[in-house]
Amino acid sequence: MGQPVDPLPQMPGQRLARGVCRALRALDFVTVEEMIPAPGLRVDVMALGPKGELWVIECKSGRADFAADRKWQGYLDWCDRFFWAVDAEFPVDMLPDQTGLILADAYDAEILRMGPETALAPARRKVMVQKFARHAALRLQAVRDPGALIAGW
Repeated sequence: MGQPVDPLPQMPGQRLARGVCRALRALDFVTVEEMIPAPGLRVDVMALGPKGELWVIECKSGRADFAADRKWQGYLDWCDRFFWAVDAEFPVDMLPDQTGLILADAYDAEILRMGPETALAPARRKVMVQKFARHAALRLQAVRDPGALIAGW
């Protein structure tokens, strides 16, 4: 028997997300990728912490990727903290100072600057934790039984 295969995501943003998710797991956070907190929004990574805190992490692979992002401020209403995740080559002076900063690659990440905490209202937190749980459960079900989701069972 060989070693388990460690597939490296193809897209640069997905590689950053993988490193972020690995690093956050080491901090006792669980994560989901490409979650929709509200219609018209899709965050790259949402993290749920051990005390119920919710973080949004947007992964940017370069200057053009950041410049094209016009929705990031809309994510602030759906999390307790917001972060950018970038690689070592990214010009970090482009990023707003009032946001968190994570340096990442496909294998790990490091929080360089914590985003300011803006606690969610309890009702919104409840909704977001439920969305997080459903998103995670649907992803797991798709891995375990992909035909069931297609058939709508």
